[in-house]
Amino acid sequence: PLLAPFTIATARLDHVNNVAVRVRLQSGAEGWGEIPSLHPVTTEDQPTAIAAVRQIAPQLTGHDATAWRPLAANLATALPNLAATGAGIEMAILDALTTDWGVPLYQFFGGASDHLTTDITIPICPPDEAGALAANYCEQGFEVIKTKVGLDLQDDVARLAAIRDAYPNCALVLDANEGYSADQALVFLATLRSEGIEPALFEQPVAREDWDGLGRVTREGGVPIAADESCRSPQDASRVAQGNLATVLNIKLVKCGVVGALEIAAIARAAGLRLMIGGMVETRLAMGFAAHFAAGLGGFDWIDLDTPLLLAEDPVSGGYTADGPHYSLTHISAGHGGTIDPTA
Repeated sequence: PLLAPFTIATARLDHVNNVAVRVRLQSGAEGWGEIPSLHPVTTEDQPTAIAAVRQIAPQLTGHDATAWRPLAANLATALPNLAATGAGIEMAILDALTTDWGVPLYQFFGGASDHLTTDITIPICPPDEAGALAANYCEQGFEVIKTKVGLDLQDDVARLAAIRDAYPNCALVLDANEGYSADQALVFLATLRSEGIEPALFEQPVAREDWDGLGRVTREGGVPIAADESCRSPQDASRVAQGNLATVLNIKLVKCGVVGALEIAAIARAAGLRLMIGGMVETRLAMGFAAHFAAGLGGFDWIDLDTPLLLAEDPVSGGYTADGPHYSLTHISAGHGGTIDPTA
């Protein structure tokens, strides 16, 4: 269950039904991954994800986990329309492997850092509620507030004005989740400016395949634009980079898998694009893996790994520690450190 209903432009969530995946190596080392089931945001719902894992498990038995890149390619072939399922299995394989080696995942990914600082998200909600949340998050030390927009332009402006009044100095990230047309997005930005509000980042203002609209908002909007739904694969990332369609690429491991995420990061760096890391309302299993990925690889300007903070319960033992927005990985000796008790 979530602490409160979470509304975005394309869905409303009261609880999540994700799938935890465990991989065991011959040595006895275990690793954990997670598959979010936010249909239709993800292709999978929970029964589909469970069935897919059960189907693919016999094909993985006996393979060498150190060949994790070929395994990822095999998963992509075997599960062509179930990217989140493949990503959850990839996570579990790499967690098991690094646990067996006694290496923390952030060191495996490069060791650039052992900590990071996340934003916090305010859903689509009435202005007074948004203002109260912003004031509370200010007290908790969050410096970046992300808010969902895209259902109603005037309501979005009122919500942002309330957030700005309650927390004048926070950086504001806006996420439309494909909710606007290019014209609407540009009017929205102009209206915010008339209210004295300048966003730090505007995420996915238009529909995923509205490439012309995405490029137009990037050229004319006057703020950094992040491609999220429009960046589900390395191929998407290349299209965005070649067309100058956005200034930021939002990597979510469950959109493209771990190998795909590494490729997108390389494309972004080669093209001079900035990087963001996010999630799809996951627990500290997937968010912990993503934290290790971003901290270890380095170079992420925007960290959006707050979804465990929105859940009413934490089913994960171990893993990173959180002090408000600050996540620490320093104490983790192997893997991402998070586990689930299957008997609980």
